[in-house]
Amino acid sequence: MRRPGLYESGVGIRLMVYQFSNKARYRLAQITDCHLLANVNGYYQQVQPAMHLAAIVEQLILEQPDAVLLTGDVTQDHSVASYQLLARLLAPLSCPIFCLPGNHDDTAELARLCQHPPFRAERSLQLGDWQLLLLNTKGDMPAGAFSEAEQRWLQTQCEQSTASALWLFCHHHPKALNCFIDKHGQLQAQALWQAIAAEPRVLGIAHGHAHYAYHQVHQRVDIVGCPASSVQFLPTADWQTVDLGPQWCDWVFSADQGVSWQFRHLEIMVKHNNE
Repeated sequence: MRRPGLYESGVGIRLMVYQFSNKARYRLAQITDCHLLANVNGYYQQVQPAMHLAAIVEQLILEQPDAVLLTGDVTQDHSVASYQLLARLLAPLSCPIFCLPGNHDDTAELARLCQHPPFRAERSLQLGDWQLLLLNTKGDMPAGAFSEAEQRWLQTQCEQSTASALWLFCHHHPKALNCFIDKHGQLQAQALWQAIAAEPRVLGIAHGHAHYAYHQVHQRVDIVGCPASSVQFLPTADWQTVDLGPQWCDWVFSADQGVSWQFRHLEIMVKHNNE
């Protein structure tokens, strides 16, 4: 049985932590960059993102993950109808769903969505000896931000955490990828990496935004880019997209501080818009 918990800090900040029951391993699905539109049949970059997301949900119903992490840009037009569509598509899932905003998201609409189960508002997840911290990197521009308020939030979470290992999730990529998406990368990357360096328990950071699956290591920390559920971007100097079907990332966090991930994709028949 899973239960939410509220932790009170010594400095008067109310920290919301979602605590999972103890088990040997936890499996989570990270879905990012859905780019849904108000119309369920709408197109984004020559794909139907709602069809892609629905196919992923069908697979997750069979696999029953412990939780789903949505790491931003869940809609393209940030309309009320697009968030309602997201809620309908994910309604069949029985696990909690945690959300982070991307540069395309309306934070108020996303907050309203998280008031209704299975969506959750917590940004700190306790999984045995693991603590997952969900960073909000949405700024005033498409590029990422690591605001002073978010820096204080991360520092407080780290100071009060009793976990043996920490893993961060966010929307924007924290390190340049040497391609076109870097113009919309993390503007306060230096501050972010200083915060990570100050906490040796942080073993990795995963993100969306780049629509590109990859793994690299920087300053001893694993960086994992989650592929988009909608369409993938090519790591080129100019913006190019390719439809490789619905994609996401599976995560396994083990009680012995082990962690593994797998990039997943589905083959589905998609009717392309030739207009």
